[in-house]
Amino acid sequence: MLVMTTPTMARSAPRTSCRLAALALLLSLPTVAGCTERSVAQTAPPDPATAPLDLPAAPAAAEDVARAPAAPGNGTLRIATWNLEWLIAPNAFRKLAAECVPRDASPGPRKRFIPCNVAEELERSEADYRALARYAEMLRADVVALQEVDGPDAARRVFPDHDFCFTRREAVQNTGFAIRKGVPHRCGPDLVALSLDGRVRRGAELIVYPGERREIRLLSVHLKSGCARRPLDDPGEACSVLARQVPELERWIDAQAAAGRRFALLGDFNHDLMGGRPPARNEQGRVRHFWSEIDDGEPAGARLINIATGQRFTNCHPGQNYRAYIDHVVLGQSLAEWRVPGSFIRQGYEPKDALQRKLADHCPVGVDLRPVP
Repeated sequence: MLVMTTPTMARSAPRTSCRLAALALLLSLPTVAGCTERSVAQTAPPDPATAPLDLPAAPAAAEDVARAPAAPGNGTLRIATWNLEWLIAPNAFRKLAAECVPRDASPGPRKRFIPCNVAEELERSEADYRALARYAEMLRADVVALQEVDGPDAARRVFPDHDFCFTRREAVQNTGFAIRKGVPHRCGPDLVALSLDGRVRRGAELIVYPGERREIRLLSVHLKSGCARRPLDDPGEACSVLARQVPELERWIDAQAAAGRRFALLGDFNHDLMGGRPPARNEQGRVRHFWSEIDDGEPAGARLINIATGQRFTNCHPGQNYRAYIDHVVLGQSLAEWRVPGSFIRQGYEPKDALQRKLADHCPVGVDLRPVP
């Protein structure tokens, strides 16, 4: 099914309640209005603007949501993004869970830790990892930008036949890439500036086809949560932090465009980029509108294309009740020339798997490119 989804960051009912709601859907019973799968990250307070609607704009059909995307054609490169929700290898997870951080407590000087609700709710079984690996295989992507993954050991559970590039921060949640073996690539440097002196996550850079005329630069991002649909000049802390990340993204975009490179940004932006095109800045000159700020067309070649433009919003599975995209694949102007028409991809989950397995609160989205040698 060539439809994309992205959950918002609303936090409400616990995971168990939402799974019961999903079961009600499977049994053709009324759903629980407003039930969402709670993010287990320790983040900002709920954003009222992102609260789920009583009726989703485009509910996922149970018979359609997990249909595998068409196989990529010859000579194409399929790129995608997937936030895997605290994906940690089993041994590492158990060690972290034994010293988890209670709600509202400080981890102190520790850089590697997980909240106790993550320890209680997200310890995955072998069956859970196998289910995730099955969806990764169905996706058939050559390059997947990853978020909330604790490095190669965890990623290998889902992508057994891939190479990996990850940011080098000590914390559990890292951004990175899974690259199908045989795809020429080089890991780039971390975009450390995006972390705002280590406060939030870094960006991970990947160079595909390095040194060739078809070279592509990709950046995997996971931006500050809690400001999904508010303007960036909102006085809340979450929007303030996200607003400080935007110039760092724009600097990376402008550098790629100025160098004449083909590039894309992929990941969990934690923000709805599709909300019209108001002025980029307010009367005081502060950044207000995310998309208008980064898609200013300067320098030449910096124009951006969001592959979700014109696509209907659909949830990852019938048990979800979100209403806006926050996961995005954004192509630079020259790379968009290689986009295969009609190749927009959204890979959802089977309702039974969403109910019984610990998958992720996000699902993959992507697009096919046809690089010209």
